[in-house]
Amino acid sequence: MGPPAAGPGAGPGAPAGRGGPFGAGGSPVPVVSAAVGRQEISRHLRALGTARANESVEITSKLSNIVTGIRFRDGQKVARGDVLVELDSAQARADLAVANAALNESTSLYNRSKELMTTQALSKSQFEQIEATKLANEARVAAARAKLDDTFLRAPFSGRVGLRRVSVGTLINPGTIIATLDDASVIKVDFAVPENELASVRAGQTVAVQSAAFPGRKFAGKVSSIDSRIDPSTRAVSVRAELPNPELALKPGMFLTVDLTRDERSAVVIPEEALVPEQDKQFVFVAEDGKSVKREVQIGARRPGSVEILAGLDVGERVIVEGTVRVRDGGPIRDQAVVDAAVPERSAEART
Repeated sequence: MGPPAAGPGAGPGAPAGRGGPFGAGGSPVPVVSAAVGRQEISRHLRALGTARANESVEITSKLSNIVTGIRFRDGQKVARGDVLVELDSAQARADLAVANAALNESTSLYNRSKELMTTQALSKSQFEQIEATKLANEARVAAARAKLDDTFLRAPFSGRVGLRRVSVGTLINPGTIIATLDDASVIKVDFAVPENELASVRAGQTVAVQSAAFPGRKFAGKVSSIDSRIDPSTRAVSVRAELPNPELALKPGMFLTVDLTRDERSAVVIPEEALVPEQDKQFVFVAEDGKSVKREVQIGARRPGSVEILAGLDVGERVIVEGTVRVRDGGPIRDQAVVDAAVPERSAEART
């Protein structure tokens, strides 16, 4: 008896042990698949900013006078209304005493005049002149008291004073800087955002701020306001964020790096290696019932190692991440391993 007849697939050049193209109707192709997962992703905008105190002022005098007392220490925390500096008040006290004496005299005359008015012993015009004198003396007392108050320089708000620049006995003039006062319990950070990014910036967005003085530490805050005008020379708009600073770690004037979180959303994400680009389209191979199914997808934001899927996949499906060059649409597959890299423990940051 002769040898059996060769089958339809036999003959020179036919692959041994397979009945067709690799992965299509033959042996299952070994692959590695990953689950389609969901992540909280966001895009970030980075900028450089300058720290400013919530309130800041230079302590100066309105008068030319001599410093007679300094009531604060360098770097001391003070409350609103606390006396910081005393100036020579001898002349102001004397002027107030003179004004009070004149007021007392005019008040006494005014009271006697009211009694005379009831008996018509005093004309109305005379009474009005006496009353005007009394009112003028009251104004002089108020002015003298205001000058006396000006000899006490008080903190306009609660905060921390800087280094003092004068000593007792110094003759100061209006505008002479005695010290600085800053309320840094809240830090304002001003930074510039390009015009084309303006639509993605709004009040209330989260920012993370870093300083070279504190490597690895981040300070959280929120956007508080956006300038009403765009700088025509830089085509950028100034944005202000506010950060709680209870430890006073950040100082006014610091150079800061601002990371603005924008476009936060929950997204369907797969490992980036699952994508199979063809011309201007993107495809993936889905593992279904031991077969690979080719499917077109629409992608969104990318980050290192993963990509957002806008359409074409559902959470829980499995995509092939290793072996995509060997599989065919509808061909048999065999998972050698399972990875769930598409579902990390932390939220992802998309590349802008």
